[in-house]
Amino acid sequence: MTTSATSEPIPSRWAAAVAGVAAGAAALGGAELIAGLIPGAASPIIAVGDLVIALQPPGAKQFLVELFGEADKLILNLFIVVVALALAAGLGILARTRPGWARIAIAAGAIALLGVGLRDPLAEALATLMVVAAAAAIAVSVLGWLMRLAARRAAPDMAEMPDWGRRRFLGTSIAVVGVAAASGIAGRTLLDRGRLNAEAQVGAIPSPTASAPPPPVGASFDIPELSPIITPNRDFYRIDTALLVPRPDLATWRLRVSGMVEEPFELTYDELLAMPLDEQHVTIACVSNEVGGDLVGTALWKGVRLKNLLERARVRPEATQIVGRAVDGFTAGFPTAWALADDREALVAVAMNGEALPPNHGFPARLIVPGLYGYVSATKWLAEIELTTLDAFDAYWIPLGWSKEAPILTQSRIDVPREGARVAAGTVAIAGVAWAPDRGVTAVEVQVDEEGWEPAELSAPISDATWVQFVRRWEATSGEHLVRVRATDGDGEVQTDQKSAPAPSGARGHHTIRVSVG
Repeated sequence: MTTSATSEPIPSRWAAAVAGVAAGAAALGGAELIAGLIPGAASPIIAVGDLVIALQPPGAKQFLVELFGEADKLILNLFIVVVALALAAGLGILARTRPGWARIAIAAGAIALLGVGLRDPLAEALATLMVVAAAAAIAVSVLGWLMRLAARRAAPDMAEMPDWGRRRFLGTSIAVVGVAAASGIAGRTLLDRGRLNAEAQVGAIPSPTASAPPPPVGASFDIPELSPIITPNRDFYRIDTALLVPRPDLATWRLRVSGMVEEPFELTYDELLAMPLDEQHVTIACVSNEVGGDLVGTALWKGVRLKNLLERARVRPEATQIVGRAVDGFTAGFPTAWALADDREALVAVAMNGEALPPNHGFPARLIVPGLYGYVSATKWLAEIELTTLDAFDAYWIPLGWSKEAPILTQSRIDVPREGARVAAGTVAIAGVAWAPDRGVTAVEVQVDEEGWEPAELSAPISDATWVQFVRRWEATSGEHLVRVRATDGDGEVQTDQKSAPAPSGARGHHTIRVSVG
């Protein structure tokens, strides 16, 4: 600490850093709270996170999914907060001797955040400006207040803050951070609630023109811990680029069919629901799913046949790609021929397992295309279906190194017993699921150690678009054993044992587990 005859003492570097962290926390917490209170305002944390996602290098998505699974978005949020607080600590240190420069830096940061926030297609300029301006004002005022507090608590003739002053300063700073955290949590809750409340605008989804037949007798085995044949909505995997679930306003939301069509048109939500609705069970999977992973599930989807919409628009013959555009700007594209095939029914889905689409899974509408990985087909929060060519446009994931054509590979997974499980000698059920959507699964085989492949019993399939369960009764003997599984699809293709990473077109290999018997 240094002093002059005409100025207050200068706080120590550690006190200035603490003041900066507390001021940064207050600004972030206040911004989140205000964003939650003002409709159309962009959250600075979410805006920066969206920018990070947009600028991610090839391979980043797969690395994060492998490392954190579906917690990747939470980790990114926390990382942004930590980096922001570290920068705020630096601003606090700068403000020790150059408070004017610190205020200029805060203003410049606010302008940058405004630009980042306005990238969100759903953000309103005035509301976002209010959030950023409030955050800057909070940062400047709290930083100045804490710096003055730190300076006043130091005696002019002492080299550092005395114990009583240090405790008072730290207690005040901790209180500021606590209030900021509570404000941030409240703001994020309001932001989430505002988006989730969009679903409350919907009444009952109309009954389908033709209901899907119920799962046949024998569609599932009664084996504990085996994945259910229909995945409950609450357990269905979620992998997407949205840090915050988009909030479409049904009063203004439209589904547009555009591009290389003779008769472009748009539909309101009510008009979409008024069209004939179909139901079908479909298994969908994420290309990031590792062999044996759980980023796959089956649901009963209800919606409008994509073919009906394309026929109404009169697609031009040269249109070779269908691009789904989400309300937040995300894009996914797949061959037009895939959707027009006679033996395949793609849907603009509006319901999932008998309920309106949950917000996390694409409310108010999403694309479901049997047989294709979600990153090229399953656009959630759908706003537009554009017809173009495969050469003219690369959707979101393609420049990041993922394959443009992405049929779901033939795969199988052992659910029971779990990796590393210890089981008793005798009859042991080796059970799991296998899938090859739009081709179906005709056989599953299990191998124990280096013995020959033995056929497993299959559940009755709902359709070629869904997974099946399998079980093999194994007479287990004492010791350590390796158990493998492989599936054969309806085209006669046997799941390969050649291992590959998920990028660029899906993971390959046999799911293998180690079990102990004794």
